[in-house]
Amino acid sequence: MPFAVRPRFDWRLRTRSLALGERTLLMGILNVTPDSFSDGGRFLSPQAALSHALQMLDDGADILDLGGESTRPNSVPIAPAQEQARVLPVLRAILAARPDAILSIDTYHAETARLAVEAGAEIVNDVSGHLWDPAMSATCAALGCGAILMHTRGRPNQWRTQPALAPGEVMPLVLGDLHARTHAALAAGVARDSIVLDPGFGFGKILDENYPLLAHLDAFHALGFPILAGLSRKSFLTGAVAATLLSSRSVPLLSSRSGAEGSASSTPDPTTIANTAAILAGAHILRVHDVSPARAAADLADRLLAPARF
Repeated sequence: MPFAVRPRFDWRLRTRSLALGERTLLMGILNVTPDSFSDGGRFLSPQAALSHALQMLDDGADILDLGGESTRPNSVPIAPAQEQARVLPVLRAILAARPDAILSIDTYHAETARLAVEAGAEIVNDVSGHLWDPAMSATCAALGCGAILMHTRGRPNQWRTQPALAPGEVMPLVLGDLHARTHAALAAGVARDSIVLDPGFGFGKILDENYPLLAHLDAFHALGFPILAGLSRKSFLTGAVAATLLSSRSVPLLSSRSGAEGSASSTPDPTTIANTAAILAGAHILRVHDVSPARAAADLADRLLAPARF
């Protein structure tokens, strides 16, 4: 078998279940913030956020992940009330326009999680893996929602000064920490079939420290949970591609992006390349900014993973 075997799961959410493994699901990123690393300020107004949300759904997003606080390096934490003021009106507007939409709340605050799920969110996506708010696991257990546990090394204001990791240190650290986080969540009452794991590309792993995670993503299957990969627009990818283009005389691969006059760009799209690699290593869900190219890549990679197709 040339690629990782992707296990099948039924992911239990608040009011429904999602089948994972037969096809790759896409989680569209909707940052209602002024300062997120890639799209800060673009969707801060409720009208802009709603329009973008509906476009992502039309482009093939299976889930929308709504966040109201940036966790970029050196970001400044905000009060939960400010986060809630940003996300709750948008969440309600999306569900009013598309009642069947599956929404996730990207927060590490248990109170924001509670209010968002009570307003209709199905999933809580916590970048800290329930570390930064000790009430989060019990809150998710009581809500009966889907729970994404992501690995983060340190806090955003520490990421640029943390000691570097050797290549051989990355996988044992992340695997061990995620095992501990799932154990704690289960002990607090979170249902096993509600949990999805995210290795946390870029969250406390600097540049090349991320490549062992992608190269050995299939090793996370040993933990026994579905895998989400959030590689979209990560600096370790874009920096590597830029360096390769500067040092290479070869003609680069064409990406699916179009230029101003509709011709294909000659710059390779590192997110699409990495997303494809993640799927072939067994990722069940991709968290993405750009849904259309991710959908095309996922559909192709899923064909390669389909049993007995060839």
